[in-house]
Amino acid sequence: MTATIYAASTAPGRAAVAVVRITGPDAGRVAAALAGALPPPRQAALRTLRAPGGEAIDRGLVLWFAEPASYTGEDLVEFHVHGGPAVVAALLEALAGQGLRLAEPGEFTRRAFERGKLDLAQAEGVADLIEAETAAQRRQALDQLGGRMSQAQARWREDLIEALAVFEAAVDFPDEEIPADVAARAEAPLRRLIGEVTAALEDVRRGERIREGWRIALIGAPNAGKSTLLNALAGREAAIVTATPGTTRDIIEVPLQLAGYKALVADTAGLRETRDEIEAEGVRRARAWAEGAALRLFLVDGSAAEADVSNADLLQSGDLLVISKADLPAGGAAAAAEAEAARRGVESVRLSAQRGDEVDALIRRLAERAVADLAGSEPPAATRQRHRALLAEALERLESALTNEDAPELAAEDVRLAGRALDRITGRIHPEDVLDRVFATFCIGK
Repeated sequence: MTATIYAASTAPGRAAVAVVRITGPDAGRVAAALAGALPPPRQAALRTLRAPGGEAIDRGLVLWFAEPASYTGEDLVEFHVHGGPAVVAALLEALAGQGLRLAEPGEFTRRAFERGKLDLAQAEGVADLIEAETAAQRRQALDQLGGRMSQAQARWREDLIEALAVFEAAVDFPDEEIPADVAARAEAPLRRLIGEVTAALEDVRRGERIREGWRIALIGAPNAGKSTLLNALAGREAAIVTATPGTTRDIIEVPLQLAGYKALVADTAGLRETRDEIEAEGVRRARAWAEGAALRLFLVDGSAAEADVSNADLLQSGDLLVISKADLPAGGAAAAAEAEAARRGVESVRLSAQRGDEVDALIRRLAERAVADLAGSEPPAATRQRHRALLAEALERLESALTNEDAPELAAEDVRLAGRALDRITGRIHPEDVLDRVFATFCIGK
């Protein structure tokens, strides 16, 4: 029998109200032991909650959800009590004294998945909604929880079934009067599937960037002004600024909100050749972070006599070359950097991080870029690296099926394997280690 579990569903610390939940076959019995008679299902009732010895813990609301009409699909009870740490601790102790087990991270949602209340992609949407810091993350998580991936998969399943039926007919009834071009009839649904899965795969990066943050790398030679610009963008002293080259050794990330999207701006080690082992590792990490970023700001000290653009190979289309320290007299580096930007086909801008209006103008520019990169007519269906890997696997199998039309037994197996990959996204097929990994990211109590 499934164990009855309990957990606080609100964050620890002092608050006006705290919510403690229990779910499982003994939920009703335990709630009645603490609160007396249970209220009618889905109705709140004020009750005095008592410890096993009869001592009053608190007066609070009790809500009773009988299976299957609950979040987990099991009997579930919520206690809404005053949010003082002593009240919550006493209630949790009383529940433990009734023989209940403290829930593991994500165990409430895992039970909802196992009882068919949510599919795996929707469960991931729950986790994303809890972690959402921006309006865009909230919208995307709600869309995921609403079943966007499940709806897309239902469409894909129709084409999978159609293509598989054609191939299996050719394999199972070779002597029947079946048209010779029967396998070719699978081409239309296969091409529709390939088109839709390809589009979903291309959109995963947008979903990942909304979830994790749109990454902006500040790169350039030592003392180019990267740390000063990071502090100006953050509005606080996030990085140490000194005249000593190589002060920044590791990646310093600062979160920003740009037009409702989460962004991560990173100050990186100055790019140069060095024999210092620690600094060399910092340079390696800087290049790796920059290569994976959505946007790179390549800084050049505009007051210097010469421009160090030896690492400008990191610049990509759409990046920005920033000529920093524009409040100081311009040296030869400014014009040389602008020429390098023109040669590489990227824009350049002169900027002083000491001038608030220029920093504000840069922030607006970054926000416009984030919107152009992340906004879309509708949220992406796939939002995680796990989704990306399974979509790529399905696409590979579908393309193989298309090339194996003359060998219907091979094509049928390819279509079956593509379907299994897509099923693993929503958890229709779910290796236990995948579930363990997904739900381990949840907080206790959800």
